[in-house]
Parts: sequence; structure tokens; C-alpha cells
Amino acid sequence: MTPLTVLAALALVALAVVLGVRRLLAGSRTIEGVEIRTPTDDTRIDADGVVRSIQSADMVLPEDLFEELWTPSTLERLARTYWSFLSACTLGLVRVYYTETERYACLLFRPFKLLTFDAPEYETNADRGIVRWRIKKGLLVAPSGREGDGYLEIDVRRLACDIPGKARINVEVEVANFYPAIAHSLSKFVYTNTQSRIHVIVTHGFLRRVAHRELDESVTGRFRDAQPDRTPEPRRERDEARAGSR
Repeated sequence: MTPLTVLAALALVALAVVLGVRRLLAGSRTIEGVEIRTPTDDTRIDADGVVRSIQSADMVLPEDLFEELWTPSTLERLARTYWSFLSACTLGLVRVYYTETERYACLLFRPFKLLTFDAPEYETNADRGIVRWRIKKGLLVAPSGREGDGYLEIDVRRLACDIPGKARINVEVEVANFYPAIAHSLSKFVYTNTQSRIHVIVTHGFLRRVAHRELDESVTGRFRDAQPDRTPEPRRERDEARAGSR
């Protein structure tokens, strides 16, 4: 597919996202006692065309609901929810396919792989959970970024809360070290106003869905019966990168 063909496909996806997110969120239910606070967006693209995009929000919820959600199995369901929400809000144009070792975000069918990821990595403890997918290749990835160190990461961590009977968590979705093909073959402006904007809209919609506790069942069920101490200690990838550069 040529850059212009990819751009046309993204324009179609963008239209679907606008319609799909509006439909999904209009029908979402409100969970009593759950609040979303301080949603943020920090998206940057450097001189070399490398993207880092972080969306986050704090959520305040009843303590008993927090305890119910805080398991490796729920983190796995959170990961599944991200992909299913992506497909739903693009009205089925973007579909995710699973293998033992990879995940593919495709434009309708598997030959049209927009993004290919390694299978997810899970890290959890009593106060934090991280799921991470390494970006391998795809039509949306510039040649210089294929098989590199790009990743998509969801980080859920417990924060201090001074409201009796409540728990406060922060949910952060990060894409980092990503080399978008559109920015390299067309322009950063085009990327910012197509693919980047789609990602931000989808992520904010996903955060709303998490707050409403609408989590899908995992396809693989890898951690259905796992405990937090059976997974590695959580550490953000960007923290590891900073430590390694010292």
C-alpha cells in the first residue's frame, strides 16, 4: 500500500471513530460512586519523527470495587478491552487477530496489517499492574522503526486517597519510540491530524469504558487463576530507558 492509500484508509477509520465513539459512549452506563478526574494528553513528535503519546486519568471508586478489579486476570481483561474497544469504535474497520506470539491490528482482514505487536508482557504487584506490547512492524510503521524498541503500554497504579471507603487509581496509556510511516513519507502535520488524533480519541474513550467497569473477557485466559506474586514486578519502560542512559 502506498502512503496515500494508507492515508485514505486512515481518513475512513477517523470517520468511523467519530461515529463509533459517540455511539459507544452515549450508551455507556454510569457506575455509582466512580469518578474520572484530571484526564490528560501529552503527545510529542521529535525532529527525527519519533512519537511519544501518553493519555491518562485518575479514577476514584469504592474500595470494595477496587479490590475486585485488582488482579492479574483483570489486567488481562483490561488489555482485551483496549483491543475490542478499538474495533468497536472503528465500526469493525480495525480488527485484532491473535496468535501465540503476536497480535495484529488489521484493516478488516489479516493481509492488511496496520500494526504487528509481540504477545503482551504482564507485570503486577499489590499496587500496580502493567501490560506492554512491543511494536514490531506494519503499514503504519516507518522502515526505520520496524523491529525497534517501540511499544504500547497500559499502566494502572494505586494512588493515595483521603476519602474514606474510596480507592484512587491512575490509568495511563503510552505509545513510545514509535516511527509513524505517515510522518516519514508525508509530513508530521498529516500524522498529527490523522493517526495521532485517532489514537487520542480512542484512548480517552477506552478510559471512560474502564471507569464504567465494562471489561471484556480475555481471549487467551492466561492469568485467569494467577496471583500478583506470579508475575514480574511492574516497571514502566520509559523508567527503564532512563535508568539505562545514566
